[in-house]
Amino acid sequence: MKRYLFILFLGLVAVTISAQPAQRRNQPQRQSPNNTISTRAQISFPTVAPMREDVVWRRDIYRELKLTDDANAGLYYPVEPIGSQMNLFTYIFTLVMNGPLRGGISAYQYRMDGNEVFDDSAKVKMLDFLDNYHIYYERTGKGIRLDKSDIPSAEVKGYYLKESAYYDQGTATFHRKVIALCPIMYRSDDFGDGEVKYPLFWVKYDDLAPFLAKQVIMTSNLNNAATMSGDDYFTMNQYKGKIYKTTNMLGRTLAQYCPTDSAMAAEQKRIENELIEFEKNIFGNEARPDTTNNIDSVQKANARMPRQRNRRVRRTESSETTVRAPKRSRNSATSASSSSARISVRRQRH
Repeated sequence: MKRYLFILFLGLVAVTISAQPAQRRNQPQRQSPNNTISTRAQISFPTVAPMREDVVWRRDIYRELKLTDDANAGLYYPVEPIGSQMNLFTYIFTLVMNGPLRGGISAYQYRMDGNEVFDDSAKVKMLDFLDNYHIYYERTGKGIRLDKSDIPSAEVKGYYLKESAYYDQGTATFHRKVIALCPIMYRSDDFGDGEVKYPLFWVKYDDLAPFLAKQVIMTSNLNNAATMSGDDYFTMNQYKGKIYKTTNMLGRTLAQYCPTDSAMAAEQKRIENELIEFEKNIFGNEARPDTTNNIDSVQKANARMPRQRNRRVRRTESSETTVRAPKRSRNSATSASSSSARISVRRQRH
């Protein structure tokens, strides 16, 4: 009986499978494009430990990265996408166009004071952004269509970068963490006299990091096989940029209190040296001896002090007696020598 029931069960399963439409059986599985990842992958991505809010020391620094420098050139290549290879701005632009609902990220407005605000009221509306910067796109029934060749990646020749240098007392470690990125577009003015800088928008690096882990950038002109992921590039602080602002209570940039270029260069160098010295001497100055060694040396010196004092006293007493000894006059010495010379010994004759 059990045998017949088992055969009947197999027959029902076969009928159910054959009842599915052929279009559904032949439909391939959906795969995410190269520039998107699932929400589950974003959550499970092993990002760098976030910065604690109760750190005992922190300094926020704004840098300007120029892609013409060799250290940053990997972010500019290739100018136009070559297969799956694309530069950093093309990658960011594609993610922003998708939006967080379609596996992308959000972009936030660049304010006139240069400070970033990451809330919903500051989010960029991409259609308005495309119209403001005259980026060509087509409207379709499902939304808009934008070709990768129309993305102005060749005009983005720099970035504003915000980083935080901080000391984590929980792990007793010093870090430099990238907080946000802002692409800078360089376009010629109407008169052709030069290029004008247009900061486009801010993106949070924590939102961008899971995607940069999949993007490979070139790190050497001599060895084209030398590559690393975009996330490693920023996490290891391989970029190079000059400081143009630090977070301060007056909210001033370096250009506002440095009247000349030489003064600004000196101020940038001073801030860099402050960061290096803090990181170098965070656990104490190696040039100075340890405090415990100082205590031991002082105790040993104090233990030797009484003996040294006794020796000094004895030497002083001996020197005083030597000084106070009466001096023999020359005449007395002569008389003594003469008297000694006059003494004669008479021998008795036998």
